[in-house]
Amino acid sequence: CHTSGMLTPNGKEYAQKIPREELTHLILKLLQAWKEPLSHFNQHIEHHQELPDDSLNKAKQISNMVHELKTGVEKVTEKARFSINSLNGMASSESTGLSISNEANMMSDSDFIHCFRRDSNKVQSYLKILKCRIMPENSC
Repeated sequence: CHTSGMLTPNGKEYAQKIPREELTHLILKLLQAWKEPLSHFNQHIEHHQELPDDSLNKAKQISNMVHELKTGVEKVTEKARFSINSLNGMASSESTGLSISNEANMMSDSDFIHCFRRDSNKVQSYLKILKCRIMPENSC
């Protein structure tokens, strides 16, 4: 996976120990790291004539959802008065230190989906932890 080099907590217990600002930063880094590969993947599958329109639409929806999620996390970050200035520097894959396009292009579709699912699960877990910290009344 192209994000394997990113340092992420191994397990929920470790993720819960990370300060809120760092966890938010990590979520944004993971979401940003998938922007380019998802775009390449969408272009790749558009050339498969045998794929039903449903599959093509789902792939585009996933890309849009990742973008919307990133935007939403940035807004929450601003409202929580975190220092977003350090996060805005992640405009491209080069700033994450990852060679995304080459590795993403070499992955098979199943490997790509596996990696995306792995990182999506991480983001989901981290967001749940943040939600519990921000709104503890949700009996987390």
